[in-house]
Amino acid sequence: MKIHIFYDNVNFRVKNWRKIKKLIEKVITKECSCSGDLNFIITTDDVLKEINIEFLKHNYYTDVISFNYDYNNSLLGEIYISIDTVKRNAKNYKISYRNEFLRVIIHGVLHICGYDDKTDYERKKMSIREDYWLMIYRKLIE
Repeated sequence: MKIHIFYDNVNFRVKNWRKIKKLIEKVITKECSCSGDLNFIITTDDVLKEINIEFLKHNYYTDVISFNYDYNNSLLGEIYISIDTVKRNAKNYKISYRNEFLRVIIHGVLHICGYDDKTDYERKKMSIREDYWLMIYRKLIE
């Protein structure tokens, strides 16, 4: 599995990327039972809003957008993350920036694995999985 990270005109770099990659691989193996390539693009609010408008027809800011290009039962996807929204949400939810960033990464990967969050039930199910994987990450870094 190849997992890459790209930075789109942001003054931000992910710390402990190797450990985060290990977590992503575990999430994909457990939740999707597949392998493939996944790209993370860290960008700004404005760029992510434009993607949201163009591809999803939603005219608002968001923290993460996932594109699953499923190719012959092999994972192939892109996950765009707005670092601006992640920072704002961390402050609003009164949680650490690091925790919110990891949650957004996991959230994007779960979307790639087929999870959705359109209903209350789906949101709750995703939230439970996010909490589980955050706990696994904490154990990885101990």
